[in-house]
Amino acid sequence: MKNRNKFSLVSCLCLAAIFLNGCKVKDGSTSLNKAIKQPNILFILADDLGVHDLSYTGSKYYETPNIDRIAKEGVEFTQGYAACQVCSPSRVSLMTGQFPARHGVTDWIGAASGKQWVKNHNSKVMPANYEHALKAEDLTLAEALKADGYKTFFAGKWHMGDDPVNPENNGFDINKGGWEVGSPNGGYYAPWKNPKLDYKFEGENLTMRLAQETADFITENKDERFFAYLSFYAVHGPIETTQEKWKKYRDKADKLGIADAGFEMERVLPIRVRQDNPVYAGLVETMDDAVGLVLNKLKELGLDENTIVVFTSDNGGVASGDAFSTSNLPLRGGKGYQWEGGIREPYLIKVPSIKNGPNKIDYPVSGIDFYPTLLSLAGVNAKPTQKIDGINLEPLLRGDNIESRALFWHYPHYGNQGGEPSSIIRKENWKLIHYYEDGRDELYDLSKDVSEQDDVSNDNLEISKALRAELDAFLVETNAKIPEINMAFDETKAEKQYEYRKTKMLQKLEKERKDFLDKDFKPNQDWWNSNLTKD
Repeated sequence: MKNRNKFSLVSCLCLAAIFLNGCKVKDGSTSLNKAIKQPNILFILADDLGVHDLSYTGSKYYETPNIDRIAKEGVEFTQGYAACQVCSPSRVSLMTGQFPARHGVTDWIGAASGKQWVKNHNSKVMPANYEHALKAEDLTLAEALKADGYKTFFAGKWHMGDDPVNPENNGFDINKGGWEVGSPNGGYYAPWKNPKLDYKFEGENLTMRLAQETADFITENKDERFFAYLSFYAVHGPIETTQEKWKKYRDKADKLGIADAGFEMERVLPIRVRQDNPVYAGLVETMDDAVGLVLNKLKELGLDENTIVVFTSDNGGVASGDAFSTSNLPLRGGKGYQWEGGIREPYLIKVPSIKNGPNKIDYPVSGIDFYPTLLSLAGVNAKPTQKIDGINLEPLLRGDNIESRALFWHYPHYGNQGGEPSSIIRKENWKLIHYYEDGRDELYDLSKDVSEQDDVSNDNLEISKALRAELDAFLVETNAKIPEINMAFDETKAEKQYEYRKTKMLQKLEKERKDFLDKDFKPNQDWWNSNLTKD
């Protein structure tokens, strides 16, 4: 009798699901769970946002109430990582679930490598060549969801290949603003230059426009299952804001106390050690405003209780190079660097159907894990053609434990931020960095030294040896490309360049910092068009 009653209940539920939503049949079986509970997914990806650029992670300067809301209502992975210290590799990893060493896009697409690099750079090694696009044969996250019936949408930065490797050919039904360029061409205020997204009026803000396009898509598809991928260009350079937001954060910096110096010399370049850039702070707040716009639309439509929300970034905050925008302290380094500041990220997942899970999880996770995790949460049985390196984090979200595993990074390149060609393994609390310029290894115990100031490799020779062997085996298994020695390297020229950086460049950066904080600061006549209004 018990089994018959159970069967009757299931039958009734399935009939109700067929009537309301359609009970999906796949591989000859009926999926009751899908018909009733299959969630929407909103994936929000920031560009160049550091893990400490947020209020909920401890910033006393930046204000991010909407992103904080995701952290409060969802799960914060306190040891979340990007798959690479620069953008394109991380983005391809999000789409494929693979480490960059495996998919081959190991640098931002467009960067010079090999002999082309050393034509204009005096470096000890020639950066390895790399793939310049997402592979057509790989099943992307969007393709997997689309094949299962999801309506798919992309807005913002793509930077995973030139046409025809675009969002439309990789699983997205709609594309608003995604093309080959990795920064906001023309800036954040119209007239911008984007062939996939025209502006509506001069002075229109790109970040808010991308959020509005996402909100409009959600509204139009509120009765469908959807996967909305909002990939901000913010907070990538050029850093821009309004006069009002600049003043707010200029005054806040003054109230908090403006330090005499804001930069120190890192191993290769000066690095920012103060969060007091009012232009960048305004850019961060605008992105947070845009996040709030989309979250509020979900709530307004009553979709927030059936929509998974993800928030993360593609690499660490820009502390050196580019716009020298922020400080990632206490983490060392930033975008492009091999240290934690280059790869630690905000990593948030809100799953409304999981009511009693933990709010914080310390297990180390990577961008590669979103692929299997989201497919699992959505109940999608995809069959990717590529090997998946990521793992399903759903057990952790539900409060269970999973075995520890090694994470890997492979960046055999230089950037303009000061990072060095290297490969990395993190296993439990240990992190080993192998450098290609001279073959040395650094070992850090992150449980005691998250700032990576104390290389303990000589005191832990067996651990270093074991980790290096595991790293080498991974590089062989993935057929990772390795840099070659540059026989034309000029040591004297390199010493002169370093001297310039620690003197004149450092002085120039300090002057620019003080200019940004000056009460009379005005970058140009119209603040990058940001104070223009619609006719």
